[in-house]
Amino acid sequence: MITFLSAIAALLLGYIIYGGFVERIFKPTDAPTPAVLHNDGVDYIPLPTWKNFLIHLLNIAGPGPIFGALAGAIWGPVVYIWIVLGTIFAGGVHDYLSGMISIREDGKSIAEIVGHHLGNSMLLIMRIFSVVLLILVGTVAMTVPAVLLSKLLGVAATIILPCILLYYFLATLLPIDTLIARFYPILGVCLIIMALGIMSGMLLGVGGHTMPEMHLANLHPKGDAMPIWSLMFITVACGAISGFHSTQSPIIARCLKSEHLGRPIFYGAMVAEGIIALIWASAGVTFYDNTNSLAMAMSENGPAGVVYDICVGFMGGNDNAAGYVAATIAMLGVIACPITSGDTAFRSARLTLADWFNSNQSKCSNRIVFAVPLLAMGAILSQINFDIIWRYFSWINQTLATIVLWTCATYLFHMEKGRKSWLIAAVPATFMSAVIFTYILQAEEGFRLSIDICYPAGIIFAIICAGRFFSSKIQP
Repeated sequence: MITFLSAIAALLLGYIIYGGFVERIFKPTDAPTPAVLHNDGVDYIPLPTWKNFLIHLLNIAGPGPIFGALAGAIWGPVVYIWIVLGTIFAGGVHDYLSGMISIREDGKSIAEIVGHHLGNSMLLIMRIFSVVLLILVGTVAMTVPAVLLSKLLGVAATIILPCILLYYFLATLLPIDTLIARFYPILGVCLIIMALGIMSGMLLGVGGHTMPEMHLANLHPKGDAMPIWSLMFITVACGAISGFHSTQSPIIARCLKSEHLGRPIFYGAMVAEGIIALIWASAGVTFYDNTNSLAMAMSENGPAGVVYDICVGFMGGNDNAAGYVAATIAMLGVIACPITSGDTAFRSARLTLADWFNSNQSKCSNRIVFAVPLLAMGAILSQINFDIIWRYFSWINQTLATIVLWTCATYLFHMEKGRKSWLIAAVPATFMSAVIFTYILQAEEGFRLSIDICYPAGIIFAIICAGRFFSSKIQP
């Protein structure tokens, strides 16, 4: 319990101290934002601060901080360290800077921002990477809620899936304040109840479970065959840092009334997601008592089954009617995460393609041209095994985050030459460069090489990336 509460406290202090430090480096101004300058009634719409926060939190808090955190918890409580440090020094910085740079550049999508600062070759790579990632996110966000709703309602997932697909089509097509801004506050309440309910169940010891304390050891059932570095860092995905978030930041960058709202919304939402990830990582190792049981449950029942069992177990759903209602609301909070990431994933994909082809999205017909094929591809991919989609999503996701961090470092360098402010982005970018390269060399879906090769290669790759950045900056 002490470890868990200390981790929560560290995240809150990280927002106050390091988040404030990052904000002072970026120096928000009173200049008019894109929402004010380009209000088009569709994508550029000034929204209230509380609504922007809830929309952004629900946009980024997809299945990652729940399913990724549960999968990461198989390594044991050591996962808390990465969730806390990753959120404060990598994820929060990534989300804040990508959102603020988008505001400064008229709400452009992240692919266009990267191309502007890293060149045309990287622009093409980012456009492709972004659209592929967003379709994968949308696909995962179709299948996950369909399975969870199937368990909750006793209706076949194949019946629920077309309903979710229809909602995604409407959310992708309609103005942001028609569906998304109206329903998200309700879903946000469910999300908060879910997080508080599961956390309370653990702290109160419901079911006789005891929260484990920190062990600086690899407790994965497969031991050295599944090393912490770098498999755990990729598996946790959105719970510490996520490239997907940078695809969502421009959506809110087009709705903020002031740059001074950037820290509570962009950095603050990442910290909130880190807390959600901590809750679910802890719930996994607490409810199943050890990592062996958690791994077995994940294998036999899938992540959706594990989520269902934890909600019912910690909320008392098996004991009384009130507990069942609470467990149902908690489940709705879990379902809200992928639902609200899936709809904006396809919306972001539409905006990315619109920026790519310079298409005016104020016309409904232009939005339909992009929305239909995007949703069709998502529907086709939803028939593929979830585990396969998730593994590739995780690596692409963290690779995108790494590219965005290098872009943010470049932006900071040019913003104030002569200062070392770019270090807040360049340091985590270097670290993540080592993570993604090591992972793809050693993972099953990668090259399956020995750690004797992977570890040195990852370090060398990170040094090359950092050297490339530094050499390009010292040139006149």
